[in-house]
Amino acid sequence: MWTDTLVIGVASSALFDLTESHAVFDEYGEDEYRAFQEAQYEEQLAPGIAFPFIRRLLGLNDLATGQSPVVEVIVLSRNDPETGARVMRSIETHGLPMTRAVFTQGRSPYKYMPAFGMKLFLSANPKDVAEAIGLDFPAGQVVGSVGDLAADDPDDRDLRIAFDFDAVLADDSAEKVYVAEGIEGYHEHETTMAEVPLPPGPMKDLLAAINRIQDLEDARAKDDDSYARRLFVSIVTARNAPAYARAIKSLKSWGLRVNDGFFLGGWEKSSVLEILKPHIFFDDQMSHLEGTRSLVPSVHVPFGVKNS
Repeated sequence: MWTDTLVIGVASSALFDLTESHAVFDEYGEDEYRAFQEAQYEEQLAPGIAFPFIRRLLGLNDLATGQSPVVEVIVLSRNDPETGARVMRSIETHGLPMTRAVFTQGRSPYKYMPAFGMKLFLSANPKDVAEAIGLDFPAGQVVGSVGDLAADDPDDRDLRIAFDFDAVLADDSAEKVYVAEGIEGYHEHETTMAEVPLPPGPMKDLLAAINRIQDLEDARAKDDDSYARRLFVSIVTARNAPAYARAIKSLKSWGLRVNDGFFLGGWEKSSVLEILKPHIFFDDQMSHLEGTRSLVPSVHVPFGVKNS
């Protein structure tokens, strides 16, 4: 295992648009689904919600300075190896440098995340994601329809990643105070605790791995004045003053950083994200994603009190 490599697991349902394939399975069953996938083997699957994120992430492998890749993406799929062959063929024809796969016929594949040291599992299957989160595995459910999103620009090499803060990068302890004591009690608590870092949440280690890639970009830019950094990270959170101070303190105490911070105090996140245009946005509340899912690739992280 390459300890410095960011390893991500992605289900075929997140990487590709499987609407037609799922319809065949739901209407006709597994045998017809198998025959359909075999007949369509050379028919390239269209990109799914996570495709732009994965494509750009893999593109950062040109920063590698040794034998270890910067990023590896592994397919984690409920398909069996036979029906999964079309997925691997489409990965090949799309030119994605992905060679590893785990196919577990009809069973949840997330249990293999520790074997590869994965920092993230993306899937469209809410049950798989919820079970993974329940085992403290970093996972998220892609939501919405790829048909509702603007076409991905293949000439745009930047990768913009946006995170909500509470119950995503941090744990949900502050949200528990909000639920129990309301907005006034929450602000009083966060002001009192402003210098006390929050415990990390499910996506903290992912941000750490992303920061390490940004360190590689910094080193490249130092040696090459013409190098343009491509990887940018933002937090987009409902926190505002005075609660924003604890978020900043927590990031600093973890040794982590972001490029941009949006402390919105209840303002619609979608209005900011429509301009920011991240290639993936992680949030713990599905209600927030209702306004973002048609604008940017959105991921539900079903962690914490708001999901209990």
